[in-house]
Order: sequence, then structure tokens, then C-alpha cells
Amino acid sequence: MKRGLVVCGTGMGSSMMLRFKLEQVIADNKYPIELEHDVLSAVRNYNVDFVVTMADLVDQVVADIKCEVIGIENIMNKDEIKEKLEKLLNKQSKSK
Repeated sequence: MKRGLVVCGTGMGSSMMLRFKLEQVIADNKYPIELEHDVLSAVRNYNVDFVVTMADLVDQVVADIKCEVIGIENIMNKDEIKEKLEKLLNKQSKSK
């Protein structure tokens, strides 16, 4: 089971919406992923396999952590979310 963290600037609005969409994609595709969400500034307090955020916040997240970071352009686009999660899962399974 992979652990992911969804973050945004305040940890409320867009990260909650993104988490909701991520959970739909995860359930629809039976991905072995569990999610948490929080504010961007708390990202270093988590021990996760990856972080998901909006594309414009990726640089801020990458500066604070060493795990994989996924940037989503359109948080309502389930196809984009699915594509990026599949790429992440494939990449992580090859690096084992």
C-alpha cells in the first residue's frame, strides 16, 4: 500500500477537492493507495511515498521533501489524475 499526501496553500479548499477526485480515481481503478491531506507548510511532517498538489505549487513542495511529487494542472480532470497516478505507480514498482 502506497501512502500519499495531498497539499495546497491552506490545506482546505483545493486540496480537499483534489483529494476527493483522487479518491474517486483510486477507488475506480483499485489502486493500492491511501491518502491524507494537509497544508503545504506541514509536508515535511509526513512520511509518505508521494505528494500530490496543484502544478503551480510543485516547486515549493519539492524544496521541502525528497519523495515523488505529482503536480495536477486541472483538479477536476480525472483522466489527468489517473494518468499521473499510473505513471507514479509504474515508476515506483520498477525502482524496487
